[in-house]
Amino acid sequence: MSSGLPSFDLIVATVDRVDELGALLASLDHQTHHAFTVHVVDQNGDDRLRPLLASYPHLDIAHLKSQPGLSRARNAALDGLAAGVVAFPDDDCAYPDDLLERVARRFAERPELDGLTGRAASRDGRWSASWKADPAVLTRENLWNRAISFTIFLRREVVSRVGRFDEELGLGSGTPWHSGEEIDFIVRAVATGARIEYDPSLVVTHEPGADDAATGLRDGASIGYLLRKHRYPPRAVARMLVRPVGGAAVSLVRRDRDRARFHAATLRGRIAGYRGARRSKTSR
Repeated sequence: MSSGLPSFDLIVATVDRVDELGALLASLDHQTHHAFTVHVVDQNGDDRLRPLLASYPHLDIAHLKSQPGLSRARNAALDGLAAGVVAFPDDDCAYPDDLLERVARRFAERPELDGLTGRAASRDGRWSASWKADPAVLTRENLWNRAISFTIFLRREVVSRVGRFDEELGLGSGTPWHSGEEIDFIVRAVATGARIEYDPSLVVTHEPGADDAATGLRDGASIGYLLRKHRYPPRAVARMLVRPVGGAAVSLVRRDRDRARFHAATLRGRIAGYRGARRSKTSR
């Protein structure tokens, strides 16, 4: 343990995955900074995780159960937080050996800093061009390509101020908004005045998902929901609609029809999500 550095609460919501969770735990077992608790929030209906968790006796693991839903699972762990910094690793990501030490040193050296975000890369070092290459202080306008759940680190005081994850959002929510729960949380954190910085040199290993039409439609709907929920101005909404139009046009020029379909589906999803959020609020 590195003296004088903050500790971490790592909230891991998991369902169905065992081998992938094992890879995450192995990466945590190799951290150079060991002051952390892993809150494994188990949404499985059986005890499949018990042998795996027992195989890491040197890790401080809190094994919780929750109802299905990513946001519900994370909320189930919020009342048990005690560390200085909170993070939300996915059950299929992996931390580089020195990641927690680097993040802890940054928080120790910068008392005015409320949060950090990084970017994702595959095991062979590839990363999506959508990730911004420049460091930045997060704002409502620029956070869309500078935050994803498993790269977010927040001081516990910020998490307490923001409150709970929106259970209308995220995988397993039972709504059409199957992602975006962490972006919603960051938008709310920034609204409290939190200073959260994006540092692209902080990298978490995570294999990219498929950029197909189904993914574009799903994630686009969640973004549309957030644009309406947080009352983004018309200019910002228009900008978020123009981007996939441009992406589709470029893809067609390149004769990449699959990519064009992805961008077109993203546009349809954003429009549907924006309209759907309005109807949802009206019906409440």
